[in-house]
Amino acid sequence: MKKHHHEIAAMIVEPLVQAAAGILVYPKGYLKSIRNLCTKYDILMIVDEVAMGFGRTGKMFACDHENVRPDLMCVAKGITGGYLPVAATLTTKKIFDAFLGRHEDYKTFYHGHTYTGNPLGCAAANASIDLFKKERTLQKLQPKIRSLTKRLEEFKKLRHVGDTRQCGFIAAIELVKDKKTKRDYQMSEKIGIKVVKEARKQGLIIRPLGNVMVIMLPLCISAMDLNIMLDIIYSSIKKITED
Repeated sequence: MKKHHHEIAAMIVEPLVQAAAGILVYPKGYLKSIRNLCTKYDILMIVDEVAMGFGRTGKMFACDHENVRPDLMCVAKGITGGYLPVAATLTTKKIFDAFLGRHEDYKTFYHGHTYTGNPLGCAAANASIDLFKKERTLQKLQPKIRSLTKRLEEFKKLRHVGDTRQCGFIAAIELVKDKKTKRDYQMSEKIGIKVVKEARKQGLIIRPLGNVMVIMLPLCISAMDLNIMLDIIYSSIKKITED
């Protein structure tokens, strides 16, 4: 940034967790440091809160954990509780005002989407946001996050679990062939797929990212269902990797 900031328009980051990379959790303070550098070198900070936003990390937005205010924020998925596909781009007044002007100035942001401003989708989003306040969703989530943290400790005892990672209500269980050396399973062994198929036999549908078992929980899950789900994942990993 110091060397090339005059050539850089923006930095895009998925805050706190790189989800598709295997649920890789950032070190504490990393996100805040990015914000400070972007401010220092006058680079726009764009955060992708599509997967992280609306309670997924335990706060309404991942940025809230480190009091970060981005220049642009992309949101989707959780904004409607998953009932309808809606996405939105939030920005600062300074950026918004940059597109204002007379018609002949051609400053309008002309790019749009076919379903922009869909009234039914927006109504679902408003209803979902209202439920966060009415049902105190974030407050009720905290005991379940603590329960998930406690249960993940059990997985570390399994012979082929090399790591567990968590950020709020997101978690990952990484499977390895050799726990001491952290040697990975070969992709051709399809270990993640085998565990998923075993879990399916036991009534649970989940997905892997390679050798990483991904846990992306609905915020409304009950404590009982949370424990049932973790029991099935545990037994599936044990059966496939140790039997």
